[in-house]
Amino acid sequence: MIKALFFDIDGTLVSFRDHAVPVSTRRALEQLRQRGVKLFIASGRHPSDIFPVCDFPFDGYVALNGGYCLAGRDEVVFRRAIPEEDVERLIRWQQGPDAFACVLAGEREMCLNFVDERVERIRKLVRTSQPARLVSAEEWSEAARRGVLQLIAFFSPEEEPRLMREVLPGCRPMRWNPLFADVVPAGVDKAEGIDRLLARFGIGLDETMAFGDGGNDIPMLRHVGTGVAMGNADGAVKAEADYVTTSVDEEGIARALRHFGLID
Repeated sequence: MIKALFFDIDGTLVSFRDHAVPVSTRRALEQLRQRGVKLFIASGRHPSDIFPVCDFPFDGYVALNGGYCLAGRDEVVFRRAIPEEDVERLIRWQQGPDAFACVLAGEREMCLNFVDERVERIRKLVRTSQPARLVSAEEWSEAARRGVLQLIAFFSPEEEPRLMREVLPGCRPMRWNPLFADVVPAGVDKAEGIDRLLARFGIGLDETMAFGDGGNDIPMLRHVGTGVAMGNADGAVKAEADYVTTSVDEEGIARALRHFGLID
């Protein structure tokens, strides 16, 4: 019996085509809520950028790829920051010739050091209600030292191994797009965040289902009782799922929920 469902946002709940939650998905969520199923978000987004996009009253949020978890909108269940040593190495690196555009996600703020072509391309792909604040290099460094839960780091897959080894060894990259990686503290992922919320609500792992489409969704699709990949996911994500549905633009969530008998 499924008692809890976890949903990624971009490419899963929300279409890249119109940046909206499909009507069929919203109706499915309402029916699940009426049947007593707990509903959760599991996203790489910051809470400030989740609530305006997904205004449905979810029971909790696995935000920042598991690094910041909330029961409801206010109760912090779990948080883990990037190690201070990694932050200092990052600040020094960003003062050199190979600096890369980088968003710092703190508990209360998100700030960006500079805009380049990669940043512009992602801005067109992913609609954010509260874009990261563009700040000076000095302000960016000061914000980093106040504590960072996640980096949105605009470096390529080819650059990634060196940067993770030399600059951010206490972290792990999570990528669903070649233009950037979500960098989180080692040991953090959506599966860890799910465990924290399940413990809070007293739900067993075998009573869970999750929906996702990106590389950062693989840990949770492997972890939950039933992992569902969207039809728009790439092959690596689909290979880790128990079931593959249609795309977000083809009513993929509603179709899968009907397949498993969770909605009419």
